Amino acid sequence: MIDRLRTVRLDGAWLRRRALPAAVLTCWLVWAALAWWSAPRAADQSDLARDLAAGRVLTITRVDGWETGGPWGRRPEPRYAPGGSTVVWTRPDGQFRYTYLPARTPTEGDITGVGPGPEASPEPDAATWPGPDPFADPLADPRARDAVTHGGDTLADALANAAATLALVIGVGWLLMLVAGPPPVVGTRWYWFWVGLLPLGLGVLAWTWRERWRADVPATRPRRSGWSGLGWFILGGIAISLVLAVAGMVLGRYVVPGG
Repeated sequence: MIDRLRTVRLDGAWLRRRALPAAVLTCWLVWAALAWWSAPRAADQSDLARDLAAGRVLTITRVDGWETGGPWGRRPEPRYAPGGSTVVWTRPDGQFRYTYLPARTPTEGDITGVGPGPEASPEPDAATWPGPDPFADPLADPRARDAVTHGGDTLADALANAAATLALVIGVGWLLMLVAGPPPVVGTRWYWFWVGLLPLGLGVLAWTWRERWRADVPATRPRRSGWSGLGWFILGGIAISLVLAVAGMVLGRYVVPGG
């Protein structure tokens, strides 16, 4: 009977210190892959032209900005606007791309084709847009007719929704373990609450590694307070933003999408 109780306790300890961290890490890796692949990626007009020519445009529309106020697991959502200066489109492989291409308002010079002033149509420039008019609206391209009227979700939407769901599962699971689990070793629950809010779920990974995987290692200094956690949240958020910005400039916005 004693051996059986000891086995149950060992199994419980193994579950808290090994199985749960492994499950959190697995969910985070799957989320990271989905979120990275379906994240909005900056492109140029030639990329859009190539996708249109190859039939790789499922949906296409204009937007005037992005909704970025959601949690860390949510993809920035476009603010749809018929006269928006940004064209966004989705591809069959589940990627979501955008390019800056202001909508042009037709003028009398454009319609008649006369007039030496700025109202007249400019000379075509194949380097700017591969069509007859470098300022032509790609949404009016006959090859984009089906994409403009496409209804329903695409693979890009499905991947983004799956990533958001996984992020919600990770966040709720971590919060429940933080509140209902044993007292943290390194800091108070408020300390880990603030650290856990770091972008990209990195704070959750830090809590999982220190308070679950290495829970049997005693702390070498007094437990950190909630104010300390708030400081780490502010400084860590700034540091992560800087690292992502530098990585985007070095590696390119395809590898590090966003911004």
